[in-house]
Amino acid sequence: MAEKIAFVGVGRMGANMARRLHECGWTIAAVYDAHTPAAAALAEELKTVHAPTLASITASADVIFTVVTDDAAQLAIFTASGDSLLVGAAGKIFVNCATLTPATHVEVERRARACGAEALEACMASSIPQARNGTLYLMCGGERATFDRVKPILEKLSGALRYIGGTGQAAQVKALVNMVMNINTAGLAEGLGLGHALGLDLTMLREVFAQTGANSQVLKTDGEDMQNRAHDCYFSGAHAAKDSGIAYQLGLDVGLRLPLAKATKEQFEEMVRLGLGGLDKSGVAELTFKDRHG
Repeated sequence: MAEKIAFVGVGRMGANMARRLHECGWTIAAVYDAHTPAAAALAEELKTVHAPTLASITASADVIFTVVTDDAAQLAIFTASGDSLLVGAAGKIFVNCATLTPATHVEVERRARACGAEALEACMASSIPQARNGTLYLMCGGERATFDRVKPILEKLSGALRYIGGTGQAAQVKALVNMVMNINTAGLAEGLGLGHALGLDLTMLREVFAQTGANSQVLKTDGEDMQNRAHDCYFSGAHAAKDSGIAYQLGLDVGLRLPLAKATKEQFEEMVRLGLGGLDKSGVAELTFKDRHG
């Protein structure tokens, strides 16, 4: 546990990953977030440094985890000039955990290598509780040697750690995971919404779904929440819209027609347009139940 670790992006996922590694005995040398109160609070909790700049994050640690919101935020912390994680980055390893386009992961790796640093994708297919208890499903892409170097750290975060391949490939797999998950979520919302409109008992309907071909992981995680309008956020509608867009664009790039992915993307974008993007993705049911926003 000689490596010092720092985090950029300490929202609910990043903060809980930092807490997990801290409890496992790793040194969390510093934390940073564009929302400074979040970083200040976590730094106080973990008795570590609230870094004032990105450059000071890089100076503080050997391995830097980034957990930011989107492509623009990711590229903004790896700029060629100004305050950047690339300042003094030679010999450092960046582990990038956000759901990004594959092209952005490739570009970040290029920028890191130009500075003598290494970059690894560590795409997460889990949510907040798994980040906290170290059972994330992590899909990694990049140089195998880089993966092997940080594997002991990643193993403390993950209950299922998988090396996918070269840079960009883990992001492709993550996009497909989220595409199928989001399609299932939107489909379940329509099924329950129709059942409600028909006057069916939704608890009974969910039980039948669970014992038939309508069963899914989404039914387990979101079905009851859809029924009860309990949309506490674990994975937001806004993120579902973004991730559905990534997958749909990948389809366009290779000349595929993906009508279900397109419809799902538009449904989650409608959530955002209606001001519901901060709800959990289960909140897509608000669009499909007759007496709600639909």
